[in-house]
Amino acid sequence: MSKVITSKSNLDFSRSELASMPTPGKLFMVRPTYFSIDYVINPHMEGNIGNVDKEKAMNQWEQVRDAFKKTGVEVHELEGAPKLPDMVFCANQSLPYCDDEGTKEVIMSIMHSEHRKKEVPLVEEWYLEQGYQTHHLNYKKTSSFEGMGDAIWHRGKKLLWGGYGFRTSLDAYELISETFKTPVIALKLNHPEFYHLDTCFCILDDSTVLIYPDAFEKKGLELIHSLFDTVIEVPKDEALNQFACNATCPDAKHVVIQQGATVTNQKLRDSGFTVLETDTSEFLKSGGSVFCMKMMAW
Repeated sequence: MSKVITSKSNLDFSRSELASMPTPGKLFMVRPTYFSIDYVINPHMEGNIGNVDKEKAMNQWEQVRDAFKKTGVEVHELEGAPKLPDMVFCANQSLPYCDDEGTKEVIMSIMHSEHRKKEVPLVEEWYLEQGYQTHHLNYKKTSSFEGMGDAIWHRGKKLLWGGYGFRTSLDAYELISETFKTPVIALKLNHPEFYHLDTCFCILDDSTVLIYPDAFEKKGLELIHSLFDTVIEVPKDEALNQFACNATCPDAKHVVIQQGATVTNQKLRDSGFTVLETDTSEFLKSGGSVFCMKMMAW
């Protein structure tokens, strides 16, 4: 089923009617050896050029890695590259996929910023080593697509949630839907500080999602509420200052999240999730946190 859905009126299926999709059992992370803030490509970076404690960043990165290992997921580590300070945010360069027969494919990104375009072929090398078939979008048909920063698989279902408006073009999802033969729920983002879908939307399990509601238009919120039984809302200060929605729940039980999101963490616990708090404060300066720092894969 290939289609891009932008409003509830176009939604002609329920969650239970969707085809199943294997859940990823491993992830990779890019070591922050070369992480720094050398330019401004989102509002969070403003005033932070040159303001990274590299030793602290490495310690924080290792803390996030170790939290993922506690959940039982297999963790692969990639080395970064000189002059690519944002490569550590490895949710952005690709969108992997796996079907029920174990066939692994990946669509490589068209990064919005020229500063980040050279990251993509380096990440592609890992996929080729892992036996993935790689795809590249047609530059003539879409201008930008930033991987799982904006495109997030519904847990266990062949359904893609796609944010657009700042780093990814809406027309990219037509190409992705055709390539993977999957429906895409396209959500327009309306706040520049929540420039990727992963800054305001975190799928926890098949029926539960964590969101910052003001990052979306009314049409988007209607779609979210139509396909999730439980929608946990994050307060503005925690969404903006702790990047609470940039969490990750790799096993439908443990939520790895930036520390200090008190209200959000209590809501997660009340919903039956186990919270694993980490400190990503050095990465928050660059507009990223837990979700941005890893890529779930098969």
